[in-house]
Amino acid sequence: MQLALFAFIRTIFNTAHRMAYPFLGVFARALGVDIETMSLALTARAIGGGIIPFITPLADRRGHKFGMLLALGLFTLSMGIVVVFPTFPVLFASMFFASLAKLIFDPAMQAYISDRTPYEKRGRILAVTELGWSFAFILGIPLMGFLISRGGWIAPFPLLMGLGLLTFILIFLQIPDDETLVRTRASVWTSFRNVFSYAPAIAGLSVGLWATVANETVSLIFGVWLEDSFGLKIAALAASAAVIGISELGGEGLVAVLADKLGKERAVGFGLAANSIAALLLPFLGRTTFGALLGLFLFYITFEFTIVSIIPMMTEIMPSARATLMSFNVASLSLGRAIGAPLSTFLYRFGFPVVAIGAVLFNIIAVLALRRMEKGK
Repeated sequence: MQLALFAFIRTIFNTAHRMAYPFLGVFARALGVDIETMSLALTARAIGGGIIPFITPLADRRGHKFGMLLALGLFTLSMGIVVVFPTFPVLFASMFFASLAKLIFDPAMQAYISDRTPYEKRGRILAVTELGWSFAFILGIPLMGFLISRGGWIAPFPLLMGLGLLTFILIFLQIPDDETLVRTRASVWTSFRNVFSYAPAIAGLSVGLWATVANETVSLIFGVWLEDSFGLKIAALAASAAVIGISELGGEGLVAVLADKLGKERAVGFGLAANSIAALLLPFLGRTTFGALLGLFLFYITFEFTIVSIIPMMTEIMPSARATLMSFNVASLSLGRAIGAPLSTFLYRFGFPVVAIGAVLFNIIAVLALRRMEKGK
């Protein structure tokens, strides 16, 4: 029951987070700004992940339930302010604080689960919660596309606000207080020093960072690419989002089946290699609408397999500081998005093949970091 609730909440968070990608042009036109300005808004919200390690230790001292409630309260407010003040500056702030809420919720939830699940089973259990990432594209984004086509760009926000409030109540009622399970009372700076003095932890964080940069260079621009290449409109862009969501669902399913059997590090390495091949295929497959969607399917299923395999791998690098390291992992993924967002629009000026090559180069850096992590353990 708790796993289903966590997956539902992450579907809500990720729908709000991800709808900016396929509807980037829609939001920009409605608010009278250009795509570059919208991409800077996405960069700013990603940079916000850098403050998460300062918040998570405080939340941990109050319990993981406290952290989850804090996140849901912040998310509900961030959706509500757009309903009241539908302007670009308010949307900018809403995107920032909604992303912050997601980044607070994820490590609190992951630490809560990891405290109760042995490492040899953790890949499967955490993969279930990651279904919320793919469900956002399979269910959430098509729904947002339907609402936008009927009620304009602002239509998703009242629904997301209501769902945030509902899930806040469900977490409050169904998740037990867990203050006694928090293992460390160390100061924030002590926790930071422990992480950054351990080479495998730094290398592990680098894996997620560069893999996310690679993904973001493609993710941010794919909606614009489809519009420019094939003239796809809102409904078709929503359908492409569903295709990507199905591929990510497949990636999460593969992690649930294979990651514990292969070993988390080996699974991550396999995913990075396969994602690089998929990136190289994108410009060739993208000569037709069907080929473009097939290429995106391959790219996202391999990335999702990679990133979901990274999560259980990171939970056991520093068990004594698990929540702190997981918050840094969330921050590193967020930093990867912050780096990838402006790079994506810059590289796209030279054509989509350059975007694909950039993704491969960043994946290679991630592979080198993975090898460094394995040698240091």
